[in-house]
Amino acid sequence: MNDRNLNILFTFYVPSGGVETLNRQRLQALSQVGINCHFLYTQSGTGLQNKTDATLYVTNTDLGIKEILQKGSYEAIVVGSDLAMLQRLRSLGYQGILIFESQGLGQDKDYAEKFLKANALPIINPYCDAILYPKAPHLIKAFETYFPSKKKYSFHNCFNTKDFHYRHLPKRPHPIIGWVGRLEENKNWKDFLMIGAKLIRQNPSIKLWMFEDSTLATADQRTAFETVIKQLNLQSHLTVFANLPHDRMADHYSMIGDSGGFLCSTSKVEGFGYAVLEAMVCKCPVLSTDSDGVRHFIIHNTTGKFFTLGNIQHAVKEGQDLLTNAPLREAIRQRAAQHIQQNFSPGDYAANFINMITELKQIKK
Repeated sequence: MNDRNLNILFTFYVPSGGVETLNRQRLQALSQVGINCHFLYTQSGTGLQNKTDATLYVTNTDLGIKEILQKGSYEAIVVGSDLAMLQRLRSLGYQGILIFESQGLGQDKDYAEKFLKANALPIINPYCDAILYPKAPHLIKAFETYFPSKKKYSFHNCFNTKDFHYRHLPKRPHPIIGWVGRLEENKNWKDFLMIGAKLIRQNPSIKLWMFEDSTLATADQRTAFETVIKQLNLQSHLTVFANLPHDRMADHYSMIGDSGGFLCSTSKVEGFGYAVLEAMVCKCPVLSTDSDGVRHFIIHNTTGKFFTLGNIQHAVKEGQDLLTNAPLREAIRQRAAQHIQQNFSPGDYAANFINMITELKQIKK
């Protein structure tokens, strides 16, 4: 295969969160090996503010998508999560390699399996050539169960630590505990506020920093969020950062790590969990639920810490250990950054991606 002339289109609903991060990361990784990456989002979003050299489209009309297909001459299209888009691309005349990509399947592992059985089976089998997903155990099990004969590829996402890494900045006087996500059920923001409130009772100087995409929260979730903040009396301890450009997050993770604090991830389930990985790269220790996709980053008490989902007391105990056990904390910070650098390289991602396309081209002949 001549990789030098490959055009690949990646589609997703909205430029935000982990998928938008992944798209910027793989743009860098794949352009290093001569692959031209284009991106199509069907709606606008906060991630469009992040600087990138990509060819990027935002449209949801058949006419607009058809023009993109004609102009792009794509060897393959990778469709993120959007089952209807698979059908749509075929009906608009695209005959090349079509790959369904899943970076996560909703708020719990049972839901994922139900979704695949009811929604995905009738569409994935007839309309696409292969399925792509990260090495999250719940995704591997679900796709192997429901798509035994469909071509499947599972490899780690990548991260470029040369551009996004620890930055030495003035040290904050108080420990900061951070949280990143959308205000929605799966990200489980309520548990974070409860954990924070209990740790503040033990050390009233603690500050909480929450980073969110404010455009993706429903009115109900926003109202509930504000109510819980008042109930737990957190107004003077909490700062909410909305829609920060991605490159500024390295500063914030570095400041949290240097303050003596940590990032707390309360998700029910994650396919990959980019926020956890990014914090680790910036020497910000992480306390997380075992949300499946993060198992490849976190080894308990080696590269981070786990607590049991929903067990606030357990989270407080492990969080207290991170706040007070300086030797353990420092060891975790150093090992976590090394672990990410060694295991999620852009070069490995590019090699896996090229192997996938090469194989699918052979099958498609």
